[in-house]
Amino acid sequence: MGRLKIPDTVTDFVKKYRYVVLVLLAGIILMCLPGKARETQTESTVHTTQEVTDTARELEQILSHVKGAGKVRVMLTRAQGERTIYQTNRSGDGSSMDTVVITGSDRTQQGLVRQIDPPVYLGAVIVCQGGDDPAVRLAIVDAVSDATGLGTDRITVLKMK
Repeated sequence: MGRLKIPDTVTDFVKKYRYVVLVLLAGIILMCLPGKARETQTESTVHTTQEVTDTARELEQILSHVKGAGKVRVMLTRAQGERTIYQTNRSGDGSSMDTVVITGSDRTQQGLVRQIDPPVYLGAVIVCQGGDDPAVRLAIVDAVSDATGLGTDRITVLKMK
């Protein structure tokens, strides 16, 4: 007798709320269907280039010409390298983005560069023979700050042994 009441109750519920049940079933079926995965893309394509060592070598060469500096060694740490951002086009429906490609006269293809962001540095350590002279230290800190965009509090100048 208890078993007969449960199916009758379910049958009555389905009859009463048949449209709600149909919408719920349709939703469950649609969620289970495999769909095309959408990849989230940034506004532009980013490519990282340029090694820190190149900049450090250039700084070493320049700073060695500072009066009283003597021999100089430079170490730079960076948060991110130089970034090249390419121009992109969105499709009509806005679902996809394509990089704008330019074809050269020799049929080589390359992306259209929209912007080049310089590297972002975290800090610099400079060791030089004249590192104990305050005037040399100030000149080196100013030069490195101008070249890298670092604040003077992130640049350390030490005397070489």
